[in-house]
Amino acid sequence: MAHSSGSAGNLKNGIIDFTAGSLGGVAVVYVGQPLDTVKVKMQTFPHLYKGMYDCLKQTLRNDGVFRGLYAGTTPAIMANVAENSVLFAAYGYCQKFVCRLSGVEKVEELSALGNASAGFLAAFFSSFTLCPTELIKCQLQALREVKISPIQLTQQIFKQYGIQGLFRGLVPTIMREMPGYFFFFGGYEGTRELLKKPGQSKDDIGFVKTMIAGAVGGLVLWTVIFPSDVIKSRIQISNKSQKFLTVGYEIVQKEGDMGKGAIFVSQVGSS
Repeated sequence: MAHSSGSAGNLKNGIIDFTAGSLGGVAVVYVGQPLDTVKVKMQTFPHLYKGMYDCLKQTLRNDGVFRGLYAGTTPAIMANVAENSVLFAAYGYCQKFVCRLSGVEKVEELSALGNASAGFLAAFFSSFTLCPTELIKCQLQALREVKISPIQLTQQIFKQYGIQGLFRGLVPTIMREMPGYFFFFGGYEGTRELLKKPGQSKDDIGFVKTMIAGAVGGLVLWTVIFPSDVIKSRIQISNKSQKFLTVGYEIVQKEGDMGKGAIFVSQVGSS
């Protein structure tokens, strides 16, 4: 009976984490999609724009709000829902795994480092759901003239390259996600610890302080992973197979700074 109730509790927590991640993913897309589109355009065609605001103006002028700034919204929603739901569902199980490895009795007693390690492991699983949908999103956002639907683009890639074509950029996605979520969950949980009052649980710090912790986690995440994100975007919009380090070397040689600082500002804003 005890085993059954424990399994039921784990299932309930998994469903809650899955639902929370899904709703969070949808909210993130609608708030941040315009800035994310600007980021991808500047990452993939850095010489076409003078800066973030120039890219924003050109996109609005040429394509409008919905076909321009909200290009790739459907796959972006799918990407965020898939990633966040799998990430947060896996995160709970990875926390328990880290507890067993470190000899900690309860998840609530994990340190910021322990939670960061759980986030690192959980991100491996979410990368497999994120890569195909983000591939479609990036290609739709990078298109400048040809208009194509997400379904048509998916069919085109599958016809040309097979199932492996939809997983182009998987390695850079994993290399972006795992260290990124190590620092996100480390920053988030560490900030919650710092903001709680003596004797208070970090789960009771309130909405505003939790939002501050989330903002710190997001800022740390994108500060760490931004170079990997630039490389991933270049690989995913390319029509040929490219290696992560080769693309990174070419970017540094030709552009020197892994893209412009304004791209980073746009991504932090969208996050």
